[in-house]
Amino acid sequence: MSNVIEIKSGEIRQNDVTVLKDVNVEIRSDEFVYLIGKTGSGKSSLLKTLYGELKLSAGAGTLAEFDLNALRRKDIPKLRRNIGIVFQDFQLLTDRSVLKNLLFVMGASGWKDKKLMEKRAHEVLQLVGIEQKINAMPFALSGGEQQRVSIARALLNRPKLILADEPTGNLDPETSEEIMRLLFAVGKEEGAAILMATHDMSMVEKYPGRILRVENGTIREVNTMNQFDPFTPFSAE
Repeated sequence: MSNVIEIKSGEIRQNDVTVLKDVNVEIRSDEFVYLIGKTGSGKSSLLKTLYGELKLSAGAGTLAEFDLNALRRKDIPKLRRNIGIVFQDFQLLTDRSVLKNLLFVMGASGWKDKKLMEKRAHEVLQLVGIEQKINAMPFALSGGEQQRVSIARALLNRPKLILADEPTGNLDPETSEEIMRLLFAVGKEEGAAILMATHDMSMVEKYPGRILRVENGTIREVNTMNQFDPFTPFSAE
């Protein structure tokens, strides 16, 4: 399997402040990877760099064959067509139906053919088990249903990478488990790598994957949950 993400000796700066340095990350196209770390540790800065909102300040980095160092403004829409993003707070447009939410995103990312757009919308909603809600308004959906729509939206362009930013953060434990099972299933079905930022260590225990931890201004891979205490500093390992 090829790497979807490859960063070597990376450095990420925000407002002239170095947030992360000596970042070495490789994620293959078939992997489910967790990104853990305290609030303010730099998880969001890494995600922003991956979807083109922040530049990679030093080192080398590629995402789905895009050079993160040489990324120009006009390249960012193309980069983002290779990435699906699932947000904690769903970020659905509340003034339009589920179908129109999906059509809006497709229109914004370059789709033109209305029939193909509607066909893809039906496909992704079927994939996440919510096709029957295609004409519903977001306010008529439960939190879990809204997150399923959010996952469907992330799949529209057949992305090589799904970035899931605290996707279970606003959900109850039972619904969180459904969403986790769904993320694993759609990642396999669609052949997409998934990088999931989370604070929910119970999900990491139940649904094992690789674990990257952000701490002390860098990122390290850590062993599986039963082999490490997530709250022990690096220096104590």
